[in-house]
Amino acid sequence: MKKVLFATSNESKVNRFREGLLKRGIEIISLNDLDKEVDIEENGKNAIENALIKARSYSNIVDIPVFAMDDNLYIEDIPSDKQPGMYVRRVNGKRLSDEEMIDYYSNLAHVYGKGGKLTCRWVYGIAVINDKKEETYTWSKEDFYIVENRSDKINPGYPLNSISVNKRLNKYFTDMTEEDKNDTRETEEDVIDFLFRNL
Repeated sequence: MKKVLFATSNESKVNRFREGLLKRGIEIISLNDLDKEVDIEENGKNAIENALIKARSYSNIVDIPVFAMDDNLYIEDIPSDKQPGMYVRRVNGKRLSDEEMIDYYSNLAHVYGKGGKLTCRWVYGIAVINDKKEETYTWSKEDFYIVENRSDKINPGYPLNSISVNKRLNKYFTDMTEEDKNDTRETEEDVIDFLFRNL
């Protein structure tokens, strides 16, 4: 079984790819499994640049392949100074807790949304470093809504799922079943393929 480092301490992100890679003979370890910590300044201009910064930082201290990811959130119909982009969790220089994120973004939907909802899109970047070779991949998912009224369920590590609604199913992300995800092609098999080819 090949071991790789996913440069994140967010176990929800690790679980996102764990099963798909395990089926292909790749075991993910995370920063929680390391006894080393690296201070990283994520100052890239987009998700790919930030993913590369993280992957490079950790590939210098481990001798296994490394991958990292970052994401950007774009929201329609809000003022440009409120656009999160790369700073989804950082608002006015402060790193928000899961609960603060839910409050902040549900309030944006209340203030700027039509009928209490805003149309949004995630854009992701992932970077792999394997034997000093760098590969990157970017993708986005279909538009969804951020709404002012929250679900009573929370996905730890993905707080916005509590106020995010799939447009086609009209369901909170926290309420989507595996069948729902398959029906809406939210499986990210293309990302698993990219990782498998390059790790």
